Amino acid sequence: MVDKVQVKDELFSRSPVFSHLSASLNGLSTIRVAEAQEMVSKEFDSHQDLHTSAWFLLLETSTAFGFWLDCISVTFTAVVSLSFLVLKSDTFGGNVGLAISQSLILNGMLQHGVRLTAEVVNQMTSVERVLEYTKVPPSGWPAKGMIQFEHMNLKYCPTDPPVLRDLNFSIQPSQKVGIVGRTGAGKSSIISALFRLVKLEGTIRIDNMDTAKLGLSHLRSRISIIPQEPVLFSATLRDNLDPFHEYPDAVLWSALEDVELKEAVTGLDFFVNEGGSNFSAGQRQLVCLARAIIRNNRILALDEATANVDPQTDALIQRTIRTKFQQCTVLTIAHRLNTIMDSDKVLVMEAGIMVEYDHPHILLQNKQGHLYKMVQETGKAMAEQLHKVAEEASIQEKQPHTGCDRCVIPRLLVQWNCMQIGALWNTLDKSKVLTVYYADFGYSVDKLVSYMTNLIFCSSLATVLSAYITP
Repeated sequence: MVDKVQVKDELFSRSPVFSHLSASLNGLSTIRVAEAQEMVSKEFDSHQDLHTSAWFLLLETSTAFGFWLDCISVTFTAVVSLSFLVLKSDTFGGNVGLAISQSLILNGMLQHGVRLTAEVVNQMTSVERVLEYTKVPPSGWPAKGMIQFEHMNLKYCPTDPPVLRDLNFSIQPSQKVGIVGRTGAGKSSIISALFRLVKLEGTIRIDNMDTAKLGLSHLRSRISIIPQEPVLFSATLRDNLDPFHEYPDAVLWSALEDVELKEAVTGLDFFVNEGGSNFSAGQRQLVCLARAIIRNNRILALDEATANVDPQTDALIQRTIRTKFQQCTVLTIAHRLNTIMDSDKVLVMEAGIMVEYDHPHILLQNKQGHLYKMVQETGKAMAEQLHKVAEEASIQEKQPHTGCDRCVIPRLLVQWNCMQIGALWNTLDKSKVLTVYYADFGYSVDKLVSYMTNLIFCSSLATVLSAYITP
């Protein structure tokens, strides 16, 4: 067993030596330009010393093992030889010689057998390493998108107190969950834990599979994220949408059309400047959204994705998420409460602890609850609209319907409620509003935005409009 452990140590310490040597040869010109020869040499010496010590310990262990086998063999032969003298029996000399010769043969067979056994055990280390690569989830994982947090704790530094403490909740497949809380409550840390960017305590399961047992590249490739600060590479648009060139051009164009960027670019070879400087802030966010549409993963994380975009782009992003990711599990870190009030559930965080987790309409019934207090802090008019959106989402969940979505206009007007007031109800063409409202979901938002873009809404317009169009 000790010899097997030493073999593992030698194998694990050998790989860094060869990988460092290969990387140094490939980047030799860069090393010389940066004048980092001494640093690289010290790093190589460190890897070499570690491997040499492991190799020396393996040789010493093998030698000690052989020495003790020889000692056992000599002791056995001596016991057989002396037994004839101690017993003082009239044993024929030929029998004594036969016993000693057979004991010597037996000792040789014993040493050979033990050495072969040890060698087989050591070689099985390679088999164990191969078997580790076979323990991968099926190609279609995750098929449902169910997420479970079980007694999960997160620390960014071992000496610091935990940022997330004893999280226990589950997200059912295809649910839309909003995550809210004050600054420093641990909202973004939940996304970090989901991607395993730091070491965790506890368990996170996706479709009943522990993510700690998966490779990081495999896990992260199955989760899409749209961050608050969009990440764009200094390359072509095709490379930004599909960095590994896994999808045909038709899929890329379809995604661009879904986010209304097809007319904004000349082609997939359109060059994107560093940081996407030749795109507006909203367009950069739409490129990230198109990237998520192309990946088509069952889990989507939005880390305050609409915090820095205009209301029209916000409405487009929300509409696309509700249509293109209808069968996906979506986690939304909210910057504006109106973006998550129609979610299936809302997770309220405070100081790294989950304090509330339920449907927003249910949470708003508790006037002492955290979500209720956060909604009231937005102002009386906005709070009324948020309550109404949550209530309508609850009714829609109990009585699902297709085609007409009665939450479209109230939700959109809540998002535009921060604009300056001044327009009158009489300026609206009621017939067009009714036609827009009773159209399908995507059609209604597009027409409503194009028709009302130049109008300025007052805070009470949402209530008046909702009352007018309700049958």
